[in-house]
Amino acid sequence: MNGPADVLVVGGGIGGLSAAFALAREGLRVRVLEQAREFGEVGAGIQIAPNCTRILHDYGLLDEAKSLGVLPARMVMRDAVDGGELTRLDLADLERRYGFPYMVIHRSDLHGMFLRACRRVGVDLVTRARAVGYDDTPEGARVLLEDGRTGEARVVIAADGLHSVSRRLLADDKPVSSAYVAYRAVVTPEQVTGRDVDPGEISLHIGPRCHFVRYALRGGELLNQVAVFESPKARAGEADWGTPDELDDAFGDTCTEVRSGIPLMSRERWWRMFDRDPIMTWVAGNIALLGDAAHPPLQYMAQGAIMAIEDGWVLARHVAAHRRTDGSIGWRGALAAYETVRAEHCRRVLSTAREWGDLWHLDGLPRLRRNVLLRARDPYDYAFIDWIYGPTALFPAQEPPMFAPIPLESVTVPSS
Repeated sequence: MNGPADVLVVGGGIGGLSAAFALAREGLRVRVLEQAREFGEVGAGIQIAPNCTRILHDYGLLDEAKSLGVLPARMVMRDAVDGGELTRLDLADLERRYGFPYMVIHRSDLHGMFLRACRRVGVDLVTRARAVGYDDTPEGARVLLEDGRTGEARVVIAADGLHSVSRRLLADDKPVSSAYVAYRAVVTPEQVTGRDVDPGEISLHIGPRCHFVRYALRGGELLNQVAVFESPKARAGEADWGTPDELDDAFGDTCTEVRSGIPLMSRERWWRMFDRDPIMTWVAGNIALLGDAAHPPLQYMAQGAIMAIEDGWVLARHVAAHRRTDGSIGWRGALAAYETVRAEHCRRVLSTAREWGDLWHLDGLPRLRRNVLLRARDPYDYAFIDWIYGPTALFPAQEPPMFAPIPLESVTVPSS
């Protein structure tokens, strides 16, 4: 770590790098501390909605992202049991409505894009720097590293993930298990049997205690598959849950298209799905949470990385707004403004993601009612997503109202 820094960002994932880039664009000296031996991202595909591609455009990165990803034409939701279509989004019309596209991209490609952007603007990138403690100081904030080194700056942005050390400054809580687990695979179109794969489609099958997602990556050369299911072992309280022996059973009663994709799933690694209860305080003196450290969600709204990117953009905008005539930053005001708008927005997303997951995984009569409700939806009705895909709010008054939920009990299932 060479020379002083105005901002230390702890965590070199998508959220940390995008925040570092945004703050460096404001003329700040930014250093990123990453615990791994090198910068990289684990995972497969990621969906990027218009509320994020709008920010990529502002950063001058949207064309590069487009060259690395895929712009699908539609998103289609189907029932995982009978395979019938439930509803869809016309993503070209979605772009017309919100002004920016919906895209899918490999996580490593998005991460690499932000890493290159950070290097271009002079962010100091430090590896093998595992943070184990944080201190607020009269002059700023300090990070204690596992090897005994310390890092100091005027402000510390803690983007240290689901198992955040920094969050302990603000909340005595733990990750919450959903009892669901995700398996991922990146395959070629030739490996997939059954219905012809459409590279222009994001395909989502939702079913009792499971769902299955498939979409194209890297110009259609690859397909991203995600299989998610509730683990009976987790519900039984077993410590070793979500294991491969549960995978096939979880999808045994699904339609042919879903079942044909399950043998392709990688069984060497799986991701147990946790979130945390929302918290409304993200700032402790000169230390601020960002990304999953502040608001780790369940994945059902595909907003996890997006919220982290939004965090950095909003913070940088408030830094610019709190720059004094002598060039210094009124950090207290900037951090307060950031916390005030982002905590409430992310609370909404975390809560809605939990409810969305419950809706996807219904069985019995509730499933049939859900299907009737979704099939009745006009594909060009955006009432349920206007609040999330529009421009990112900088102030609470700019946060749009939430959608009005429709009680499933009010839905009548036609007699067969």
